[in-house]
Amino acid sequence: MSQQNYSKQTTSLLLVDPYNDFLSEGGKVYPRLKPIADEVGLLDNLRRLDAAIRAAGIQVAIAPHRRWEPGDYEDWDHPNPTQQRIMHQHQFARGEWGGEWHPDFVPKLGDIVAKEHWGQSGFARLKQKGITHVIVVGLLANTCIDTTARFAMELGYHVTLVRDATAAFSHELMHAAHELSAPTFAHAILTTDEVIAALPKA
Repeated sequence: MSQQNYSKQTTSLLLVDPYNDFLSEGGKVYPRLKPIADEVGLLDNLRRLDAAIRAAGIQVAIAPHRRWEPGDYEDWDHPNPTQQRIMHQHQFARGEWGGEWHPDFVPKLGDIVAKEHWGQSGFARLKQKGITHVIVVGLLANTCIDTTARFAMELGYHVTLVRDATAAFSHELMHAAHELSAPTFAHAILTTDEVIAALPKA
């Protein structure tokens, strides 16, 4: 692992889509994620990262997907497959439990909450705060995490992915995300332990 420098002045944890439908028992998408999430220790690693990042005084930003409402995609010419599933299954529905924050990742005072993204990229708003490094975690590894991280790289950010602080629907998709796709754009692909070890000490 190359030495990483996560200054509290220039680093942000970017948490993508921490909704009940993804992260909680009873969520609409959770059953498809649960085997991989359990295997990598997703929830525990997200909790550990969140606590360590906050203890280090690093900015937390949350990038939430658009919460579904009736009429969102019905008149679109070309909704993508993910948007079609959201339209038919009403994932992340506004005003419903599944579209609420997972209780462990409710935004706190001082967090940045980006405007809800309609597609698969949740990157926005950090330039004005002098952020140069983003640590991208959340869901899904091969869609929103991949797209958000690629967009950050295109805008000139140093991008870190955390292989055990995300999940996907299969081992093949995790492999594609971390071993095939990410090495073409991410500056670092680390574990939760490696990120925590590299954080500035209080």
